[in-house]
Amino acid sequence: MTQQRGRGRPRDPEVDRAILQAALELFIERGVEGMSIEQVARQAGVGKVTVYRRWASKEELAAQAIEWMVESRRDRPSNAEVEQVKPEQLLENMLDESAELAASHDFRALVARILGSSVSHPALMRTYWKHYVLPRRKAASAMLEHAKQAGRLAPDADLDVLIDMMAGAVVYRVLQPDPPDRAEMRRYLRQIYRQAGLLPDN
Repeated sequence: MTQQRGRGRPRDPEVDRAILQAALELFIERGVEGMSIEQVARQAGVGKVTVYRRWASKEELAAQAIEWMVESRRDRPSNAEVEQVKPEQLLENMLDESAELAASHDFRALVARILGSSVSHPALMRTYWKHYVLPRRKAASAMLEHAKQAGRLAPDADLDVLIDMMAGAVVYRVLQPDPPDRAEMRRYLRQIYRQAGLLPDN
């Protein structure tokens, strides 16, 4: 997260948002190697010093831009929903938004950039894993456990392996040269959920 440096005037949240949005767009377009603080400042319409007062490096800025983006998404259930709503209904409720996200150019580009930077800039992957992947794995695990109790999964089913298979299938599909559109992604997600036992066959 950003750290406030010294005292002085309070931070302007609108300036923060403009910088984070510019950093996210440049990261998706050029990757962390191809972006710079100067470019971010120019695109956000602020001075370079304004950015440096908030973030010490472009890697730190890119990591928070990713965190800011994923925390603004509403494509996973809350803890209360997981506990109170049947998994199949939860999935139906989220299907349209999940398909729209997975089929979007920005999501595909973001995943590709993060994967491509995972060795040279591991902090980016850590941020994505902590704020995007882990919360969704936790929700998926709870729904799979419910499916197991309902008899749609074998008693000895390894839920971590099932989650890896579902996540891997989505990444593999969206990073293909000819990725699916929203309608095809919706159909594909429904098939994944059925194969994993999260949706009944009928």
